[in-house]
Amino acid sequence: MIARRIIALNELVLGIDKMLRRVIGEHIELITLPGENLRFVKADPGQIEQVIINLSANARDSMPNGGKLTIETDNVSLGDDYAHAHPEVSPGEYVILAVSDTGTGMTAEVQTHLFEPFFTTKEPGRGTGLGLATCYSIVKQNGGHITVYSELGRGTTVKVYLPRTEGTAGELPATIPCRILPRGTEPIMLVEDDPAIRRMAARILRQQGYAVLEAATGADALRKIQEQPEDGLRLLITDIVMPEMNGKELAQTVKKRCPQAKVLYISGYTQNVVVHHGILDPGINFLQKPFTLEDFACKVREVIDSSD
Repeated sequence: MIARRIIALNELVLGIDKMLRRVIGEHIELITLPGENLRFVKADPGQIEQVIINLSANARDSMPNGGKLTIETDNVSLGDDYAHAHPEVSPGEYVILAVSDTGTGMTAEVQTHLFEPFFTTKEPGRGTGLGLATCYSIVKQNGGHITVYSELGRGTTVKVYLPRTEGTAGELPATIPCRILPRGTEPIMLVEDDPAIRRMAARILRQQGYAVLEAATGADALRKIQEQPEDGLRLLITDIVMPEMNGKELAQTVKKRCPQAKVLYISGYTQNVVVHHGILDPGINFLQKPFTLEDFACKVREVIDSSD
């Protein structure tokens, strides 16, 4: 399910600047170069934010010792020659979003598999291989085109081309509406294999007063839960797709030891997708990534307070 609308890409990129800085960490310099007189595109703003965050997280992982992440936008024309070399592309006027890093780069062989679901070059437990596959799907859903340029030791540039459109861009919704966020003191287990997302989510929970245990894998979560009293867990927050043990399997095991614990699933997939493909049952507690501070804090309180 997508909600396409006319958007100003520069406004969107600048609007998630603070979130990106939390994702990539202080050891990486973020450079944003918005194009002048940038034309509008028609796309789902939430999905395009997800593309930028996924690409930035991948770039971060390729620069463990620091580096530069550059995000650029510009107007570009793709002619007949380009379309002939890329049959999936129609010639025309586009807006380009380029995400570049100074990281380790990739071989030509690796680049041929980048958009395949579950393909990853990261060590076990560090990624699911769904980030770039998700980006590819989102870009195609919004009528665009995505390419990757990379050399070993020279870094990587991912270019997203979105068709230009005419009209007037509407105002983007505020990322964090100004209102008091719900708080609590309950013990929560947070399981997320992406360290940046895990750190951000844990920080939000602790700021709201909760007692938080963190784990990168299902096995690590179970080990830490075993060390707690049986009635010492009120909420399990878990990613759905994780290496070795997925979120549903983890939740089933946790519920046997802590039947009083509620479960909140988080995923980059939409709820319609996870239900349609039989990954989870309808009616489960679910929050789609990326989420805002307000969405996360409100959803956590809602699940804890629910009667089922």
